[in-house]
Amino acid sequence: MKQILLACSSGMSTSLLVKKMQEVAKEKGIEAEIWAVSQDKAETDMEKADVLLLGPQMRFLKRKFSKKADELGLPIDSIDPVAYGRVDGEAVLEKALELMAD
Repeated sequence: MKQILLACSSGMSTSLLVKKMQEVAKEKGIEAEIWAVSQDKAETDMEKADVLLLGPQMRFLKRKFSKKADELGLPIDSIDPVAYGRVDGEAVLEKALELMAD
C-alpha cells in the first residue's frame, strides 16, 4: 500500500484534495493511504510515508523538510498550484506516484 502524505499550513486546506485523490485511487485500483497534516505534524508523519507533497503555500519549507526526507529516502515536492487550486486529485495523485517511481 502506498503512503501519501500531504502537508499544508493548518492541515485543513488539503482535506478536499485528499478526498479527491482517494476517489481517483479507488477508481484506478490503487491501494493508497492518503492523508493531510499541518506543517507542525509533517516531520513526524514523514516516517510512515512513501512520499511527501507540500501545499503550494508551504513550498518555501521544502528545504526544511528535505534533510529528514533525504535521511528517510523520501521523495518530496510541492503540489502544483494550478492542480491544487482546481482540487485536481488525479493530477496530484499522478505526481505522487511519479515521485515514488523515480
